[in-house]
Amino acid sequence: MSQQRLTDAEIADGLARLNTGPEVPWALAGGKLHKGFCFPDFVAAFGFMTRVALVAEAMNHHPEWCNVYSRVDVDLSTHDAGGLTALDFELAKRIEGLLGR
Repeated sequence: MSQQRLTDAEIADGLARLNTGPEVPWALAGGKLHKGFCFPDFVAAFGFMTRVALVAEAMNHHPEWCNVYSRVDVDLSTHDAGGLTALDFELAKRIEGLLGR
């Protein structure tokens, strides 16, 4: 998958495609794809992070994230490209697929 930095138009298109289903959309924050996820408790949040970690490792593309009890905040960007790439949108799509909603 390309690690070429996306243009503003490509990012807007990627966000539109990514946000067709989620009730809480992904957004741009500080030049990164960002989304906060809420779960019933810490175990559910940690389980989600574990599932994401396995996908991210297989893709060799790792999120920046923060977990506080039942909340997980995820930020995606491609550091080597200095911004967003198709890899970020692919990981976001796969993260959405892990939610089973």
